[in-house]
Amino acid sequence: MSAVTEVQNTTTEALAALLDGGEDALVTLVAGETRVAAHRAVLAAASPVFEAMLAHDMLEASCGQVSIDDVEGPVLRLLVAYTYTLQAPQLPDTAAQLLSAADNYGLSALKAVCERQLISQLAVETAAATAVRAVRHSCPDATRAAVAFIKDHPQVMATWGWADAVLEYPQEVNEVIRQLREPPAEATSPTATGGGPTPNSDRQPHSGHSRTPAGAAPPTSARHTPPLDDAAVSYFRSLCDAERGWRLRDAAAKGAVEEVRALLAAGADVAARGVGECTALHCAVEGCHAAVVRLLLSAASDPNAKNMCWETPLHVAVLRGHTEVVAALLEAGADRGLRTQGGRTPLDFARRYNHHEIVEMLTRR
Repeated sequence: MSAVTEVQNTTTEALAALLDGGEDALVTLVAGETRVAAHRAVLAAASPVFEAMLAHDMLEASCGQVSIDDVEGPVLRLLVAYTYTLQAPQLPDTAAQLLSAADNYGLSALKAVCERQLISQLAVETAAATAVRAVRHSCPDATRAAVAFIKDHPQVMATWGWADAVLEYPQEVNEVIRQLREPPAEATSPTATGGGPTPNSDRQPHSGHSRTPAGAAPPTSARHTPPLDDAAVSYFRSLCDAERGWRLRDAAAKGAVEEVRALLAAGADVAARGVGECTALHCAVEGCHAAVVRLLLSAASDPNAKNMCWETPLHVAVLRGHTEVVAALLEAGADRGLRTQGGRTPLDFARRYNHHEIVEMLTRR
């Protein structure tokens, strides 16, 4: 029996029971200034969350009023209407909020309808928010669609929507970026091919690129820097240029200092670009890995390289609010006057997100 059919049958039984429910059959849901009266039995039949909230041992069940803090008034009305009709409203403007509410209250069929609506509404200005919402509410189809859309429209990463998402939902953006960065099928890990060192599987995000060749390992110190893993260097040398480039970006995004050192010693090119024209330096900056940033800068990474959205590593570091990374980039000659595709300088980002210390750094002569 399908989920929808089961809910329909249960709701039919609940509606029939309303005749004998009396005054206690009703409950008032309150969201801000909005008050919606509904039958307990209908709400409980449609939503396991409402069922739990209205259980006899819950305070809400005795007072006849339930405060709904995570849903806005107009969306609450649509949610309650759905529990009675099982008909999803075709309202594009509320699809995103209704999806969140449907997920929070266990209305899987409504959630699926809203997910399809979000997919059909993907646009440059809203793709970042859609991707984040899809990840937050476990919507695999919408997540895949949003990631594919961003790959085809990299200008999404130049919108304020993307910048806001990075700051407000870093974990979800990290997951979106991880999927954006997934290598082609043939670019498998050493463990899959049967040899070589095993990279850390926990990836972190990146957003950018760099345009300067590497080829030599950074300066080392006998006292502070452990010797290179010769086996790892030898293995990395055996890989093609594209594979070394991908591994360098991945290691930089993870903050894997020793892996980055070994790859640089093996001749990995710091100018190699990935998704969105990003290089290892942008990847390290996105993850706020100051040690790797300094390592890549010492290997001649270009601090003024632009990605597809014309973001330099300095733009990304300012957006992240990481003062140590900003300082390292400025010391390496990062140009604070360069603009993104949307015409924004690093100072514009710092002021928008109230990074006061970075504003001082960028305006200091």
